[in-house]
Amino acid sequence: PLEELYDGFRELPVQVRVGELDIAKPLLLWINDGLMAVFFLLVGLEIKREAIEGALASPKKAALPVIAAFGGFVTPAAIFTAVNWGDAHALRGWAIPAATDIAFALGVCAMLGRKVPASLKTFLLALAIIDDLMAIIVIAIFYTADLSVLALALGGLGVAALVVLNLLDVRKPAFYLIAGLFTWVCVLESGVHATLAGVAVGFAMPLTRHDGHSLLEDTEHALKPWVNFAIVPIFAFANAGVSLHGLTLSKLAAPIPLGIIAGLFIGKQIGVFGASLLAIRLGLAAMPEGATTAKLYAIAILTGIGFTMSLFIGTLAFDDEVVLKQVRLGVLAA
Repeated sequence: PLEELYDGFRELPVQVRVGELDIAKPLLLWINDGLMAVFFLLVGLEIKREAIEGALASPKKAALPVIAAFGGFVTPAAIFTAVNWGDAHALRGWAIPAATDIAFALGVCAMLGRKVPASLKTFLLALAIIDDLMAIIVIAIFYTADLSVLALALGGLGVAALVVLNLLDVRKPAFYLIAGLFTWVCVLESGVHATLAGVAVGFAMPLTRHDGHSLLEDTEHALKPWVNFAIVPIFAFANAGVSLHGLTLSKLAAPIPLGIIAGLFIGKQIGVFGASLLAIRLGLAAMPEGATTAKLYAIAILTGIGFTMSLFIGTLAFDDEVVLKQVRLGVLAA
C-alpha cells in the first residue's frame, strides 16, 4: 500500500539554481550523486591513512590484502560475466559482485568479538579498502557517460586547488569544502561520476599532525558516524526497495540476479581465500598472526557482503527499473 509513497519520495524533484548554473534532479539522484560523494570522501580518507601509516604502509604489510583483494575482485566479475555471456546489456553489470561493503563486513566481524584475531580484522579492513579503491577506478573508467571537456577541465582546476591546499598544509576544513564543492559540481556536469570528487577531497587532506591532531583524522572521526548512521541507511532505503509482489524462486534464477548471487557468495570466497592461500604457500605473504586457515576462510565469506557498493555500481550500470529490481534482488539474496 505504501508503494506510491516510496516511489514519490525517490522521484521528488529537487532543484538548486545559482545564476546560470541550474542543477535539477530527482531526490534519488541527489542521494546517489551527492550523499554518496560524502561516503566516498570517507573512503578516500581511509585509503590515504592506511596507505601512509596503516595496514598498507609497507609492501610486507600490504602483500596479503592486496593479493586477496585482487583475487576477490576478479573472480566474482568473471563468474557474473560467464553467467550473463551473450547478453551485452546484462554484461554492463559485471562489476556489481566485485565490491565488498566495508561497514557491513566489519560490523559482522565486530559482532564475533574475540573469536576473530585482531590481525584478521586488520586484514579485512585493508582488503575492503583496496577493494573500494579498485571499485573507484572501475567507476571512473567504465561507468562514465559522454564527457564534457570544459566541465572536466574546470574539475581539474578544482583538483589542482586541492593539491595546492595539501602542499601548503592548510588546516582549515572550509577551504577544502569550497574547493571540493566546486570540483563536485564540475565533475557532476562532466559525465564522470560525481562521487569521485569526494575521493579527491579525501586524498587531499593532510595527515601531518599538530598537537597530536591531523585534519585527515579529525575529519574521518567527524564523518564516520554521519556516514554509518545516516548516509548509508538513507542510500539503502532509497536504493534497496524490492517489491515482493509475484516474487518466485525462478526470478532469483534469472541471469542477472544469479550472476550477482554466484559472484558475491561463491566468487568472493574462492577469489579471496584462494588468492590468500596461494600467496601464503608461495611465500609472497605471511598468515596473519594468530589466524588459522579456517578463520581466514571465514573472513573470505564475509567479503561476499556487497550491499552498499554493489547496489551503487548497479545504479551506474543500469537505468532500467526492471533490471534494477533484479540487481537489488541479487544483492540482497547474496
